[in-house]
Amino acid sequence: MRKIVAWNLMTLDGCFEGTTPWDLAFHTSVWGEELEAFSLEQGAEIGTLLFGRKTYEGMASYWSRETGAIADMMNGLEKAVASRTLKQATWNNSRLLQGELPEAVERLKREPGKDIYVFGSADLLDTLLAHGLVDEYRLCLAPVVLGAGNPLFKPGRQLAMKLTQTTPLKTGGVILRYQPQAG
Repeated sequence: MRKIVAWNLMTLDGCFEGTTPWDLAFHTSVWGEELEAFSLEQGAEIGTLLFGRKTYEGMASYWSRETGAIADMMNGLEKAVASRTLKQATWNNSRLLQGELPEAVERLKREPGKDIYVFGSADLLDTLLAHGLVDEYRLCLAPVVLGAGNPLFKPGRQLAMKLTQTTPLKTGGVILRYQPQAG
């Protein structure tokens, strides 16, 4: 069975974006050769990208116009979209998940192939957390405090994790890998 790996950049105060949608300016504090290389290495492990609607639309809008190694990876990978409102998924290699989310994701995990990655998609991630569907968390902690923004982990959700790997970056960021622990 394929694993679900959640990958996100996050500030020291737990935000994955600023106070407005797609306010990702803090990403520049950690982006560099190391994080680009890590992104491409990680891309080789990805069979499917799983997005919520908002992240899918934003990623499709951005990456379909970009060029370069990361853009080639993003545009070439299979994408699955969890949405109750989207009628079609038009970005290259995209499909809509059918049915209720937990069951649809379980079906996706049973499909043959490489692992499933969730980029961004904090609302989707919260639902996956509620159903115990995430197998690994990879977080790049940016050395930034926003003071306000959209938290990656939503209030009221508890999760114990075991640290499995740390990778410091020259930019001051740290890539952290965790496995969820049974409550």
